[in-house]
Amino acid sequence: MSEERNSLHNQSLEKGLSVLKAFSAQHRSMSLAEVAEAAGMTKSSAQRMVFTLESLGYLRKHSRTRHYQLTPRVLELGFSYLDAHSLIEVANPFLSELTRLTGETSCLTEPAGYDMTYIARFVSAGFVPVHMPIGSRVPMYCTASGRAYLSALPTDEALVLIENSQRIAHTSQTLTEVDQILVSLQQVREQGYAVNGQELFLGDMTIGAPVLGANGRPVAAVHVVAPTSRWSRADAEKQLAPALLQCSRALSNSARNLE
Repeated sequence: MSEERNSLHNQSLEKGLSVLKAFSAQHRSMSLAEVAEAAGMTKSSAQRMVFTLESLGYLRKHSRTRHYQLTPRVLELGFSYLDAHSLIEVANPFLSELTRLTGETSCLTEPAGYDMTYIARFVSAGFVPVHMPIGSRVPMYCTASGRAYLSALPTDEALVLIENSQRIAHTSQTLTEVDQILVSLQQVREQGYAVNGQELFLGDMTIGAPVLGANGRPVAAVHVVAPTSRWSRADAEKQLAPALLQCSRALSNSARNLE
């Protein structure tokens, strides 16, 4: 960090955000000591952060257990981002049409570090094996949306992201070797879409395509869910991929106009 950025860096704000980020599905409710440990700070620092966040309405304390938990006000932070996101606004009609044409759930994701984050989705009436609400993050290296995004990057940039990912074998189908993933990316470039065949969750198959911006670089990815309980890979590629590619082209045209 440069000297100028060091002087501008607000450690109190950083600590406050660390406290908010410490809460999760595994840590829905925590004591002050647990907050301090999860956020990586001293108990006295955690006490100041928790008191401030509670005063501002982002945390509340249970009257009996004295444990802290997030309040719905935290959602305002994420909603402000979604509400101001121009691509989401223009993407919603295209996602709705993709779901209508395929009968399956369609989603829009964008990169966040080594992950893809869900920023829009239209849910089908059919059963979906894995619930992925807005804000959920999935790894790039083993998902259709992630590989679609990676395939549209220059090879050297994609390689850096893959090599620095924690390539965990989530299922027996997960590709974890760098060379294997690079081969799969070449296939994505040739056919225009990526397929995730139960690499992250069993029973979950998705087909994804990149969304390109004005400079030809990927800015997001769109994918359609094809549960293995309803689709074979061959049928999903034959029947769902054409509508997906049409949607990705329309979204890319819209993304270019936004820049």
